[in-house]
Amino acid sequence: MDRFELLQLFQRTASEIAEKEIRNVAETTSIGELGIDSLGMLEVIGSLERELKIQIPDESLAGILTVKDLLNAVLSRQTV
Repeated sequence: MDRFELLQLFQRTASEIAEKEIRNVAETTSIGELGIDSLGMLEVIGSLERELKIQIPDESLAGILTVKDLLNAVLSRQTV
């Protein structure tokens, strides 16, 4: 899955978790700006992990503040 497809997946997943339509998300967007709190963020990450069949280590989660941070964490866990 490339970066663009991953961003689309994030938008769909975040929309479901936030229970509102989230569109036109830039990588520089803060996850908090999207109305997703820390519990919602854990739900988004859990959903992405299940969908992509990956595991993001807990220590990697602390530094995730923007969409770019999340995409980087996910992409680093995908097998090539």
